[in-house]
Amino acid sequence: MKPILVFTHDACEPPGYIKILLERLEHPCHQACLLEQDVDDKILNGMAGIVLMGGPGDVNQPNDWMLREMQLIQQADQLDIPILGVCLGAQLMSKALGGEVQPGKTLEVGWHPIELTPAARQHPWFSDLAESFSAFQWHAHIFSPPPGAELMATNDCAQCQAYAFNKHLALQFHLEMHQQHIAELLEKYSSDLQGSPPCVQTAEQILEDIDRRCEQAFAIADELIGSWLQSL
Repeated sequence: MKPILVFTHDACEPPGYIKILLERLEHPCHQACLLEQDVDDKILNGMAGIVLMGGPGDVNQPNDWMLREMQLIQQADQLDIPILGVCLGAQLMSKALGGEVQPGKTLEVGWHPIELTPAARQHPWFSDLAESFSAFQWHAHIFSPPPGAELMATNDCAQCQAYAFNKHLALQFHLEMHQQHIAELLEKYSSDLQGSPPCVQTAEQILEDIDRRCEQAFAIADELIGSWLQSL
């Protein structure tokens, strides 16, 4: 089985449950962090797919590692290597492939409903999901699908919550986070919860029934991310 290359950007946002899925499907996992060390272009050779995790940052004011990662995204697309982007990873993917990224009207933080589009109900990665489900969010920016991509999911806080583009899948929301990762985000970025904007939950709301919520998210990941992995 060919390996999957996972790019991480923040200690609070590791591959989490995605790594469990990779192990279950017997995909070797190679991790890289361009924040810490650059990589050679040859790193893409022999990869079955690429996963781009979340983290802080603004892709419209990119630092060196963001520019490098977007270059690798473009190269992977040209090489027909499938890409999964999560949160910041999806924003990097959109920017690199011709979409737009901009600040949202408000932060979106906490557990929020996700609504599938009619196109998603016909798509093999999404067709077995419920038409609406809850997922964890923590982002200040939103993205548009690149030209030719199909919108797969939406909600009132961010019009584009997911899109499919050829072999690529972009998710604004998180299905991979374990309880401890959410707790670390709450500790590290607690200032994001101030002011009570409409799409930001309190810490109490985020932590309420969190074990059950995470298990439900993992079950959705089994279907959605699992389907993407099985298509590689």
